[in-house]
Amino acid sequence: MMFRLTTKAELIRGNKMLRIHFKDADLGAVRVAAAPNPLWEIATSLHRLQTRDGRWAYAGWHRTVLVRLREKGLGRALRTILLPLFPRAAYFPDFLTPGRGVDGLAAGLDAILETSPQRVSEELARLARTVGAPPWAARLTELEDRRELVRVLRAYYDVGIAPYAEDIRSRFDAERASRCRGFLGDGVDGLLGGAGPMMRWQRPVLQVEYPPVNRDLRLDGRGVTLVPTYFCWRTPNSLADPELPPVLCYPVLRRAGTPPPDHRLTDEPSVPLTTLLGRTRAAALYAAATGATTGEIARAAGVSAASASRHATALRDAGLITSSRHATTVLHTLTPVGASVLRASSNGDGP
Repeated sequence: MMFRLTTKAELIRGNKMLRIHFKDADLGAVRVAAAPNPLWEIATSLHRLQTRDGRWAYAGWHRTVLVRLREKGLGRALRTILLPLFPRAAYFPDFLTPGRGVDGLAAGLDAILETSPQRVSEELARLARTVGAPPWAARLTELEDRRELVRVLRAYYDVGIAPYAEDIRSRFDAERASRCRGFLGDGVDGLLGGAGPMMRWQRPVLQVEYPPVNRDLRLDGRGVTLVPTYFCWRTPNSLADPELPPVLCYPVLRRAGTPPPDHRLTDEPSVPLTTLLGRTRAAALYAAATGATTGEIARAAGVSAASASRHATALRDAGLITSSRHATTVLHTLTPVGASVLRASSNGDGP
């Protein structure tokens, strides 16, 4: 058995941990979600509205969204419906973050509507026992009341999530590319071992900092789906019901001092990419679209590694790519601006 020193931060938080136990079959069934789950983004963004923890990283979003919610007449719904159902506490109902959300908002909301009344009742009863539930919550066993909840969730998404979709997808894709590269380099150990500072992989157990409770989750051959989440801050989340397909929602890695933008980019370039950047730099940008190391950019552009590094630096300084170091390599991925440039040039001449 291995031991590590307890940090001061862990002592303050009580060192609560989620321990995810893997069997051999689970190691071959670890997945990274193919797309952001908008229901997890809704849940974790509502948590950002309930605490000052990490407020600096979402300051522009926080300020803008509260104004927009008031302008859209959603302030009361936020206070009386959403925040009580999604408390930043030891528990909120699992049916509100269905796995089908990775197929898009509509699929996730349909899954909420299709949840059995018995499951809704059981999870709301658990919410009432754990942190308290609003008196009207019991009515969500009725389909019409869940339809009203879905309407509110969609309205909140349109204000709080959709305007930031490009940045959310960019950060998600960068994190997913990083996890996939870890897997290609070192298998499951590389995939799980670099998934963030709040997780520690000691085969066969993934230890996750989990302030609400101490908990053990045994996968028993079901594997687990990792869901990088933009609005998740510091500590991961998981479903409370151990019988549901295992999911671990965890924060995308972000560089210090890079809060989300206050609005989506709407002014996109309309000139061919090669004319704008030159053929070599355009090739470098295309290579970064799926995540590329400096060496891979060099091969794609047909230049030396030193030249590729200079081109990557120029693209990064222009805000078109972001770079992060993983062991001995540097991975380059698109920023929302870089993705917009590529989309705008999609009908022009490629590199």
